[in-house]
Amino acid sequence: MGSLNTFGRSGLRASFAVLLIAVAVGLSGPAVAQDGNWYEGITSFGSPDYTGKRASLERTPPRQEVLNDLRANEVPYRSDEMLVAMENAIELYQRIASNGGWPQIPGDRMLRAGDSDERVPYLRRRLMVTGELPKSSSYSDYTFDTGLEAAVVSYQERNGLRATGRVDKPTLAALNITADQRVAQLKLNHGRLLELVRSPPEERYVLVNVPAFQLEAVDRYRTVLRHRVIVGRPGRDTPSLKATIRAVNFFPYWRVPDSVAQLDVFPRLVKEPDYLQKERIRVISGDFNGPELDPSSIDWSQARASVVKLKQDPGPQNALGLVRIDMQNEHGVYMHDTPMKPLFQQRARAFSAGCVRVQDVFQLVEWLASLEPGWGQPGQVQSVLDQGQALDIQLTRPVPVYFAYITAWAEPDGRVEFRPDIYGRDGNTAMAEVLDPDAPPPPSQGLAP
Repeated sequence: MGSLNTFGRSGLRASFAVLLIAVAVGLSGPAVAQDGNWYEGITSFGSPDYTGKRASLERTPPRQEVLNDLRANEVPYRSDEMLVAMENAIELYQRIASNGGWPQIPGDRMLRAGDSDERVPYLRRRLMVTGELPKSSSYSDYTFDTGLEAAVVSYQERNGLRATGRVDKPTLAALNITADQRVAQLKLNHGRLLELVRSPPEERYVLVNVPAFQLEAVDRYRTVLRHRVIVGRPGRDTPSLKATIRAVNFFPYWRVPDSVAQLDVFPRLVKEPDYLQKERIRVISGDFNGPELDPSSIDWSQARASVVKLKQDPGPQNALGLVRIDMQNEHGVYMHDTPMKPLFQQRARAFSAGCVRVQDVFQLVEWLASLEPGWGQPGQVQSVLDQGQALDIQLTRPVPVYFAYITAWAEPDGRVEFRPDIYGRDGNTAMAEVLDPDAPPPPSQGLAP
């Protein structure tokens, strides 16, 4: 294997001269494209040191991630501005692809600040092509410095990854998705956005972008609210749909769906028979309006959700939190509060059984109810919460809601964003989410919808 011990710095620098010629040509020049991948013929590239022996002993500690994953401008996903930005992004990535794309980064060992590694120039060139690292930077430097770390953070934020500044397995997998694959992903999502835009326009609506874990409320064609959300875990996918918000339920009971009861709760009760008491859940016979049953009289290993129903009392322990947003649909999903609020601080938030949990949901509820008689003044929602009594608001002006699946988009300022294909709907395994072994552990599965 080539290494600095056998190859020497002078040889490495000489090899990089070839690389510098490619940069001088630039993305717009034909030389890179006509010779294929410009980096393949460089001596010693492709034979990096995987032992870590050259890594600096003075590595920086792990970077504390600052969660910055909500879109920052007023432009909605459903807008002509978004379509134009997407078309510009497709043109840019097509140009990158036709000029040879970007290098694949070999190996699977983590790269982080303080490392010295022959793969670092690959990483520098890769980030220069898509703009996270300035093209004026030197990519012949094999040291992973703080400037490169900042560029990796920027890349991770644009790709929905934990922004640690380290090239871990999920980051490496995303970096190695080819330019052609990104073009295809952008085109696919342009089609999804175009379908949304072609729907009859509404002045007020809510849209949840499921793989981006965010919600936007749109009023008069401008986004007025954005919220982080928790969506369905793989296998309990949050569906794509259009529905209508017709009511808001404060201090709701939770009628546990049959699928959640059968797959999640009944097996848990075999091991934890006191779980129902701790969570203030009643057992009902036949349907949710039937007589209450004694839980100890039921063999939970044989229970059937079509016969035995579960109903959770209102309160802070309720899986729906303190408010439910009613949006009847064939999938039986809805939006709601949650008692598990720390989960909103994780970047990847596919934890639910299909419903959508909304951070700071009472702000959204206040906006939904703001056009209703007696609800125009701020503070009405808080007043209801303070009273602690169940209350249903029937909306006289229902609000449309869209659950969309958008894994790539572009902002009007040219920033291009990608997200892992958490449900495998993009048709390319390269886009799938890669397990991050260092991410916070997911919550234990149970009642939460």
